[in-house]
Amino acid sequence: MALTVKEDKGFKYVDEGNGPVLMLLHGLFGALSNWQGVVNRFAANFRVVIPMLPIYEMPVREAGLEGLRKFVEEFVALKKLDDMIIMGNSLGGHVALVYTLKNPDKVKKLILTGSSGLFEDSMGGSYPKRGNYEYIRERVSYTFFDPKVATKELVDEVFETTNSIPKCMRIVAIAKSAQRNNMADEIPNIKVPTLLVWGLNDTITPPMVAHEFNRLIPNSSLKFIDNCCHAPMMEHPEKFNELMEDFLLN
Repeated sequence: MALTVKEDKGFKYVDEGNGPVLMLLHGLFGALSNWQGVVNRFAANFRVVIPMLPIYEMPVREAGLEGLRKFVEEFVALKKLDDMIIMGNSLGGHVALVYTLKNPDKVKKLILTGSSGLFEDSMGGSYPKRGNYEYIRERVSYTFFDPKVATKELVDEVFETTNSIPKCMRIVAIAKSAQRNNMADEIPNIKVPTLLVWGLNDTITPPMVAHEFNRLIPNSSLKFIDNCCHAPMMEHPEKFNELMEDFLLN
Protein backbone atom coordinates (compact mmCIF):
# COMPACT_ATOMS: atom_id res chain seq x y z
CA MET A 1 0.00 0.00 0.00
CA ALA A 2 1.46 3.35 -1.06
CA LEU A 3 1.08 5.92 1.70
CA THR A 4 -0.90 9.01 0.74
CA VAL A 5 0.01 12.21 2.57
CA LYS A 6 -2.99 14.41 3.34
CA GLU A 7 -3.06 18.05 4.44
CA ASP A 8 -5.49 19.84 6.72
CA LYS A 9 -4.99 23.29 8.28
CA GLY A 10 -1.21 23.09 8.00
CA PHE A 11 -0.88 19.50 9.24
CA LYS A 12 0.55 16.79 6.99
CA TYR A 13 -0.39 13.24 7.89
CA VAL A 14 -1.27 9.75 6.76
CA ASP A 15 -4.73 8.41 7.66
CA GLU A 16 -5.39 4.85 6.47
CA GLY A 17 -7.96 2.22 7.40
CA ASN A 18 -10.82 2.09 9.86
CA GLY A 19 -11.23 0.94 13.43
CA PRO A 20 -9.49 1.80 16.70
CA VAL A 21 -6.95 4.61 16.29
CA LEU A 22 -3.30 3.55 16.05
CA MET A 23 -1.13 6.68 15.98
CA LEU A 24 2.52 6.33 14.95
CA LEU A 25 5.17 8.89 15.93
CA HIS A 26 8.47 8.88 14.03
CA GLY A 27 11.95 9.72 15.28
CA LEU A 28 14.32 12.62 14.65
CA PHE A 29 15.35 11.38 11.21
CA GLY A 30 12.21 9.32 10.70
CA ALA A 31 10.35 9.04 7.43
CA LEU A 32 6.98 7.64 6.42
CA SER A 33 8.76 4.67 4.86
CA ASN A 34 9.75 3.61 8.42
CA TRP A 35 6.13 2.64 9.05
CA GLN A 36 5.26 1.00 5.73
CA GLY A 37 5.20 -2.52 7.16
CA VAL A 38 3.04 -1.48 10.12
CA VAL A 39 0.50 0.28 7.89
CA ASN A 40 0.35 -2.67 5.48
CA ARG A 41 -0.31 -5.09 8.33
CA PHE A 42 -2.76 -3.13 10.48
CA ALA A 43 -4.75 -0.76 8.25
CA ALA A 44 -7.28 -3.55 7.65
CA ASN A 45 -8.33 -3.51 11.32
CA PHE A 46 -7.16 -0.14 12.66
CA ARG A 47 -7.27 3.49 11.67
CA VAL A 48 -3.55 4.09 11.29
CA VAL A 49 -2.68 7.78 11.66
CA ILE A 50 0.82 9.19 11.18
CA PRO A 51 1.26 12.92 11.81
CA MET A 52 4.42 14.25 10.22
CA LEU A 53 6.17 15.94 13.13
CA PRO A 54 7.38 19.45 12.16
CA ILE A 55 10.96 18.71 13.20
CA TYR A 56 12.50 20.69 10.35
CA GLU A 57 9.93 23.49 10.12
CA MET A 58 8.97 24.53 13.67
CA PRO A 59 10.30 27.85 15.02
CA VAL A 60 13.72 27.28 16.57
CA ARG A 61 12.59 28.73 19.93
CA GLU A 62 9.86 26.03 20.03
CA ALA A 63 12.07 23.20 18.74
CA GLY A 64 11.92 20.72 21.59
CA LEU A 65 9.77 18.14 23.31
CA GLU A 66 7.21 20.63 24.60
CA GLY A 67 6.73 22.08 21.14
CA LEU A 68 6.26 18.61 19.67
CA ARG A 69 3.81 17.64 22.43
CA LYS A 70 1.72 20.73 21.72
CA PHE A 71 1.80 19.91 18.00
CA VAL A 72 0.45 16.41 18.70
CA GLU A 73 -2.25 17.82 21.00
CA GLU A 74 -3.37 20.25 18.29
CA PHE A 75 -3.38 17.49 15.67
CA VAL A 76 -5.40 15.15 17.92
CA ALA A 77 -7.92 17.95 18.58
CA LEU A 78 -8.23 18.76 14.87
CA LYS A 79 -8.84 15.12 13.88
CA LYS A 80 -11.01 14.48 16.97
CA LEU A 81 -8.98 11.39 17.92
CA ASP A 82 -9.72 9.51 21.12
CA ASP A 83 -9.05 6.22 22.87
CA MET A 84 -5.76 5.93 20.99
CA ILE A 85 -3.03 3.35 20.85
CA ILE A 86 0.18 5.34 20.40
CA MET A 87 3.42 3.89 19.11
CA GLY A 88 6.67 5.86 19.02
CA ASN A 89 10.14 5.06 17.77
CA SER A 90 13.20 6.82 19.19
CA LEU A 91 12.32 10.52 19.66
CA GLY A 92 8.73 9.60 18.74
CA GLY A 93 8.61 7.36 21.81
CA HIS A 94 9.77 10.25 23.97
CA VAL A 95 7.03 12.48 22.52
CA ALA A 96 4.51 9.68 23.13
CA LEU A 97 5.53 9.49 26.80
CA VAL A 98 5.28 13.25 27.32
CA TYR A 99 1.92 13.35 25.52
CA THR A 100 0.50 10.39 27.47
CA LEU A 101 1.46 11.89 30.83
CA LYS A 102 -0.29 15.15 29.92
CA ASN A 103 -3.29 13.50 28.25
CA PRO A 104 -3.89 10.16 30.02
CA ASP A 105 -7.59 10.16 29.11
CA LYS A 106 -6.73 10.06 25.39
CA VAL A 107 -4.45 7.01 25.43
CA LYS A 108 -5.56 3.38 25.74
CA LYS A 109 -2.25 1.61 25.10
CA LEU A 110 1.36 2.58 24.45
CA ILE A 111 4.08 0.94 22.35
CA LEU A 112 7.68 2.14 22.62
CA THR A 113 10.53 0.96 20.41
CA GLY A 114 14.06 2.29 20.81
CA SER A 115 12.58 5.22 22.75
CA SER A 116 14.58 8.07 24.17
CA GLY A 117 13.54 9.48 27.53
CA LEU A 118 16.10 7.81 29.78
CA PHE A 119 19.30 7.61 27.74
CA GLU A 120 20.31 7.76 24.11
CA ASP A 121 23.57 7.87 22.18
CA SER A 122 22.31 10.38 19.60
CA MET A 123 23.69 9.93 16.06
CA GLY A 124 26.31 7.60 17.47
CA GLY A 125 27.56 10.11 20.02
CA SER A 126 27.83 13.24 17.91
CA TYR A 127 25.70 15.79 16.13
CA PRO A 128 25.35 15.63 12.35
CA LYS A 129 28.22 17.00 10.26
CA ARG A 130 27.09 19.04 7.31
CA GLY A 131 28.39 18.26 3.85
CA ASN A 132 30.14 14.97 4.71
CA TYR A 133 28.26 12.23 2.86
CA GLU A 134 30.48 9.38 4.08
CA TYR A 135 30.01 10.46 7.69
CA ILE A 136 26.22 10.54 7.26
CA ARG A 137 26.26 7.12 5.56
CA GLU A 138 28.24 5.70 8.47
CA ARG A 139 25.91 7.25 11.08
CA VAL A 140 22.75 6.03 9.33
CA SER A 141 24.26 2.54 9.06
CA TYR A 142 24.96 2.70 12.81
CA THR A 143 21.19 2.74 13.34
CA PHE A 144 20.85 -0.81 11.94
CA PHE A 145 22.29 -4.21 12.82
CA ASP A 146 22.51 -4.98 9.09
CA PRO A 147 24.08 -1.94 7.37
CA LYS A 148 22.36 -2.93 4.10
CA VAL A 149 19.09 -1.66 5.58
CA ALA A 150 20.62 1.82 5.28
CA THR A 151 19.77 2.14 1.59
CA LYS A 152 21.22 4.87 -0.58
CA GLU A 153 17.76 6.43 -0.71
CA LEU A 154 17.63 6.63 3.09
CA VAL A 155 21.19 7.99 3.36
CA ASP A 156 20.46 10.56 0.63
CA GLU A 157 17.38 11.72 2.53
CA VAL A 158 19.29 12.22 5.80
CA PHE A 159 22.20 13.87 3.94
CA GLU A 160 19.85 16.35 2.28
CA THR A 161 18.29 17.15 5.66
CA THR A 162 21.58 17.66 7.51
CA ASN A 163 22.99 19.76 4.67
CA SER A 164 20.46 22.49 5.46
CA ILE A 165 21.63 24.95 8.14
CA PRO A 166 18.06 25.80 9.32
CA LYS A 167 17.14 22.11 9.54
CA CYS A 168 20.37 21.31 11.38
CA MET A 169 19.66 24.06 13.93
CA ARG A 170 16.30 22.49 14.70
CA ILE A 171 17.71 18.94 14.83
CA VAL A 172 20.35 20.02 17.36
CA ALA A 173 17.82 21.97 19.45
CA ILE A 174 15.41 19.02 19.58
CA ALA A 175 18.19 16.49 20.29
CA LYS A 176 19.45 18.62 23.17
CA SER A 177 15.91 19.01 24.51
CA ALA A 178 15.49 15.23 24.49
CA GLN A 179 18.83 14.63 26.20
CA ARG A 180 17.97 17.14 28.94
CA ASN A 181 14.55 15.61 29.50
CA ASN A 182 15.19 12.50 31.58
CA MET A 183 11.82 11.04 32.52
CA ALA A 184 12.85 8.53 35.17
CA ASP A 185 10.85 10.33 37.87
CA GLU A 186 7.73 10.77 35.70
CA ILE A 187 7.20 7.55 33.80
CA PRO A 188 6.12 5.49 36.84
CA ASN A 189 2.92 7.55 36.43
CA ILE A 190 2.23 5.88 33.06
CA LYS A 191 -0.75 3.64 33.89
CA VAL A 192 -1.79 2.29 30.48
CA PRO A 193 -0.64 -1.13 29.25
CA THR A 194 2.73 -0.57 27.57
CA LEU A 195 4.67 -2.79 25.18
CA LEU A 196 8.43 -2.27 24.83
CA VAL A 197 9.92 -3.75 21.65
CA TRP A 198 13.69 -3.40 21.51
CA GLY A 199 16.51 -4.44 19.25
CA LEU A 200 18.84 -6.67 21.25
CA ASN A 201 21.73 -4.98 19.44
CA ASP A 202 20.51 -1.39 19.81
CA THR A 203 23.55 0.90 20.02
CA ILE A 204 21.61 4.16 20.47
CA THR A 205 19.19 3.17 23.25
CA PRO A 206 20.90 -0.04 24.45
CA PRO A 207 19.05 -3.00 26.02
CA MET A 208 19.79 -1.67 29.52
CA VAL A 209 17.52 1.28 28.63
CA ALA A 210 14.71 -1.10 27.72
CA HIS A 211 15.11 -2.93 31.03
CA GLU A 212 14.95 0.39 32.88
CA PHE A 213 11.76 1.41 31.04
CA ASN A 214 10.33 -1.99 31.94
CA ARG A 215 11.25 -1.49 35.60
CA LEU A 216 9.82 2.03 35.79
CA ILE A 217 6.56 1.68 33.82
CA PRO A 218 4.22 -0.34 36.06
CA ASN A 219 2.07 -2.12 33.47
CA SER A 220 4.75 -2.85 30.87
CA SER A 221 6.10 -5.89 29.07
CA LEU A 222 9.43 -6.11 27.26
CA LYS A 223 10.22 -8.05 24.07
CA PHE A 224 13.61 -8.20 22.36
CA ILE A 225 14.37 -8.90 18.70
CA ASP A 226 17.79 -10.41 18.02
CA ASN A 227 20.11 -9.21 15.23
CA CYS A 228 18.28 -5.89 15.42
CA CYS A 229 19.33 -2.36 16.28
CA HIS A 230 17.37 0.89 16.74
CA ALA A 231 14.45 0.52 14.31
CA PRO A 232 12.90 -2.96 14.73
CA MET A 233 9.87 -2.11 12.57
CA MET A 234 12.27 -1.58 9.63
CA GLU A 235 14.82 -4.35 10.24
CA HIS A 236 12.43 -7.14 11.23
CA PRO A 237 8.96 -5.95 10.19
CA GLU A 238 7.29 -9.38 10.35
CA LYS A 239 8.56 -10.21 13.83
CA PHE A 240 7.81 -6.68 15.00
CA ASN A 241 4.25 -6.85 13.68
CA GLU A 242 3.67 -10.23 15.33
CA LEU A 243 4.65 -8.81 18.71
CA MET A 244 2.43 -5.79 18.11
CA GLU A 245 -0.51 -7.93 17.08
CA ASP A 246 -0.31 -10.05 20.23
CA PHE A 247 -0.36 -6.88 22.31
CA LEU A 248 -3.10 -5.11 20.35
CA LEU A 249 -5.51 -8.01 20.35
CA ASN A 250 -5.09 -9.07 23.99
